Amino acid sequence: MPPTPDAAQAPSVGPDRGRADACPGALRLHPAEDGHLARLRLPGGHLTHRQILAVADAADTLGNGEAEITSRGNLQLRGLAAGCAADLAERLRAVGLLPSDTHERVRNIAASPLAGLDGRGAGGDQIADWVRQLDQALCAAPWAAGLSGKFLFALDDGRGDVAALNADVTLLAVGDGRALLRLGRARRATAVDAPVPAALDAARRFLDLAAGRAWHPREIQHELPEGDVPLPPFTGEPPALGAVPGGLSVAPRLGRADSAQWRLLAETLGTGPTARLTPWRGIVLPHADPARLPDLAAAGLRTTPGGPWEGVTACTGLPGCNKSLADVRAQAARAVAAVPAEGLPVHWSGCARRCGHPAGRWVDVLATAAGHRVTVDGTVRDTEEHDTAEAVAEARNTPWRRPK
Repeated sequence: MPPTPDAAQAPSVGPDRGRADACPGALRLHPAEDGHLARLRLPGGHLTHRQILAVADAADTLGNGEAEITSRGNLQLRGLAAGCAADLAERLRAVGLLPSDTHERVRNIAASPLAGLDGRGAGGDQIADWVRQLDQALCAAPWAAGLSGKFLFALDDGRGDVAALNADVTLLAVGDGRALLRLGRARRATAVDAPVPAALDAARRFLDLAAGRAWHPREIQHELPEGDVPLPPFTGEPPALGAVPGGLSVAPRLGRADSAQWRLLAETLGTGPTARLTPWRGIVLPHADPARLPDLAAAGLRTTPGGPWEGVTACTGLPGCNKSLADVRAQAARAVAAVPAEGLPVHWSGCARRCGHPAGRWVDVLATAAGHRVTVDGTVRDTEEHDTAEAVAEARNTPWRRPK
């Protein structure tokens, strides 16, 4: 199996948006400076004990020994050899991580990670059912293969966490199996009694209307019908780290964990429930024993809320990306050590694409030829590398300035 599926086998349905959809997948590997990259779609971020071990084994045998969580709660393997695609696909199929060869890149489904665990939210246990039903419906619909690999569904249990991601199609549970459906960044939603079919139909209507002109509903928002239900503000808050109602919440620094850390997470999870990877690059372990937190912390995982690493993210940077101007991950780590600070989320980017940046309000740290450009609320400060850490710390504590 080649890293990129043969054109003759590609779905005939789908838009031509003026350029090819270059999103990597589990079958279509992306060549990077540090080897090839594979992106594994995990609807709802769900991973079983067996699947975690399979990913750890693949990272060790085929990649660089690490797996990183993306801003959509998916997983990436890096440092892969160009000829490993067939081996990787076989490993993923064996544990149920590759249910469809034609639709594997369009299975982007984020879900409230604490749904059904902490008693909050109107959706409760229904969210896991919606995740499963939507994933199955996507894989069964030939037209859905025409969605972009970037197209995102968000299934929010009513607390407003993943609704804040501004996904392409959002379902916000309101109780009794019903939901509000939002398309793109609309300010109003539509009440629906059959949420999963409604979400699927909304995606198809966008695809038909876009006719190859757009990747996301927000690009043609003015052409899309708005619902009649005003939407509340969304919080977008990730689960707090540590012991949470119904389990444990932990996070690797910058979203990357090595194979030993993943195996420890599988051991802590046990063989019953599924882990839930979050769009904030964390991991919820349902029903896990709080007594395991010291072991997880000793292994280098973040297990307590707050602290200078809270909300710190970065793109791949050098040496993995040839578009990057700097090793922004290393720079972020040095800045955290030099001037520890808390406050706004901060994202370090090696180039102007700003891959993986968070939603909402955040501090933008962009690598430049001379150092960095630090931006928050429209205020820009150009720095040399030696004074970037102080500038970032100040920006993270900038009070909210309401527009005039």
